[in-house]
Amino acid sequence: MKRILLLGGVAEALSVARRLGPEHIYSLAGIGRVPDDLRCQIRVGGYGGAAGLAQFIKAEGIDLLVDATHPYAAQISANAHAAAGMASVACWALRRPGWQAGTGDDWRPFADWPALMAALAPFKRPFFTLGREPLAYLQDIPAGQFWTLRTLDDHPAAPRSHIIGARGPFRLDGERTLFAAGGFDVLISKNSGSSATEPKLQVARERGLPVLLQARPQLPAVDRELQSVAEMIEALALYLG
Repeated sequence: MKRILLLGGVAEALSVARRLGPEHIYSLAGIGRVPDDLRCQIRVGGYGGAAGLAQFIKAEGIDLLVDATHPYAAQISANAHAAAGMASVACWALRRPGWQAGTGDDWRPFADWPALMAALAPFKRPFFTLGREPLAYLQDIPAGQFWTLRTLDDHPAAPRSHIIGARGPFRLDGERTLFAAGGFDVLISKNSGSSATEPKLQVARERGLPVLLQARPQLPAVDRELQSVAEMIEALALYLG
C-alpha cells in the first residue's frame, strides 16, 4: 500500500487532502485553522529541517512526498526536496501560476525589504498584504506615512499604523469598501496567484493604484510539478492505482 505525505500551506492543498484516505498524512505547520473533517491523518508542526523530515518519511513508510506549500515558502520547499532525496522517495509539487498583469495594471516588482522601502518613499498610505513580515518594522514607519497591514490574525498596532486580522477569500465589494475607507495610494503584495486574494488587484486597477509585487523565490526542481488541484488529484489517482 502506497503512502503519501502532503505538505500543506495553500488552500488548494486542503482540496487534495480531502481526496486522501486514512493511510495518508496531511502535514500543516500549525499556522491557521486545522481541519477536523478529513479522512486522512493530520500532523501539525515542523520536522526540524530536511534531516528531520527525511527521518519522518522513513519512519512512516512514506512513498511519495507532495509539496503543496505556499509559493513563497522557499525554505520549506528546499527542505522537502532535500528530504525526498535523503529518504529516496519521489517529490511532487503543486505550484499554482502567478498572477499576470493586464490592461490598466501598474505592477512594479521588488526583491527584498530595502528595495520595497525605497519604492515606497513617494507614498503616504500603503496597504500591505505580505503576511507577518511588515509587523517587524512597525517601529520604523517613515514620518509622513500611515501603514495598513492585513494579516491572518490580529496584532497590536503601532503609531501611524492599522492592523487588520482577516482571512480570505475576500469579496470584491468588500475590497472596494476597504480601499475607499483606507485611502490607500499603493498596494503591496506577494504574487501568490490565489483567486481568494485576487480581488484586491482589480480594485487597485479600478483606482489607478500602483502595485508593488514581491518577486517569487526560486524553488527547487522536483520529480513532477502540477499547477492545479485537478491535475494533482488526477495524477495521484493514477499513482495510487
